Amino acid sequence: PGKEVVYLNYAAVDPAMTNEKCDYWHFRLDADTSMKMEALTSFMKEQPKVKSVYLLNQNYSHGQQVAKYFKDAIQRKRPDVKIAGEDLHPIGQVKDFAPYVAKIKQSGADTVLTGNWGQDLTLLVKAMNDAGLKIPMYTYYAGVTGTPTALAAGGDSEVYVVAYGHANHTGELGQMAADFKKKFNDDYYTYATYNGIQLLGAAMAKAKSTNPVQVAKAMEGLSIKSFAGDVTMRASDHQLQQSMFVTKWQKAKKGEYSVEKTGYTFVPIKQMDPYVASTPTSCQMKRPS
Repeated sequence: PGKEVVYLNYAAVDPAMTNEKCDYWHFRLDADTSMKMEALTSFMKEQPKVKSVYLLNQNYSHGQQVAKYFKDAIQRKRPDVKIAGEDLHPIGQVKDFAPYVAKIKQSGADTVLTGNWGQDLTLLVKAMNDAGLKIPMYTYYAGVTGTPTALAAGGDSEVYVVAYGHANHTGELGQMAADFKKKFNDDYYTYATYNGIQLLGAAMAKAKSTNPVQVAKAMEGLSIKSFAGDVTMRASDHQLQQSMFVTKWQKAKKGEYSVEKTGYTFVPIKQMDPYVASTPTSCQMKRPS
């Protein structure tokens, strides 16, 4: 007591953090792995050409969870979809994904699904380009630094991203992204930080205090207007409930944001209300007495 800290989590997506390991001082602004998969599979279920999926993921909790939640959700929504193959590879150690791409090709899969990020996605994209494997790829993190440039090097490809935002927001957020680009020559895509600051400000105003004890209490159940409709900090587990988007990689039209100056962008093709991605929680929140 007296040393409380409110922890605003904008990018760690392990569902445990708002389930069995939930904590009163922790508030998650990103959508967790299971929420993103609910949204992504709700979209994939409506794609008749998705019939046989290859799962390629990093061998640690996140990659394992992406594979697990996909299999659970697709079984519920499209039991006809086959798993053509599945691989978990060491995180950050694979220098050449050609052997994995060969396995994907050999499996006859018509779709790849991956939770990979950073060089593990960039090098996978490069290996797919090199092998001329042009099948749709469903991702969590194709918008993260480096990957758009690798995608653009391979020309047109069918790549989808599930996320709580996209590259072409207008209004205040669009302006911030443009200013960020000017100042840092980089893309601003971690919009959860924007929601976090808005939420924190609203909680301080509601509590009429900057004391963490009062602010945490005020943040529970708080709803604010975000860049994509209303968002609510669910009181039971401190997981933000928010709209989700599926975006598609394509050539940027005039006025659209050119990601990493590639001439391509991620265009939102489906927006889903918060209830679509909402998942139940097992959190037994211990509140300060």
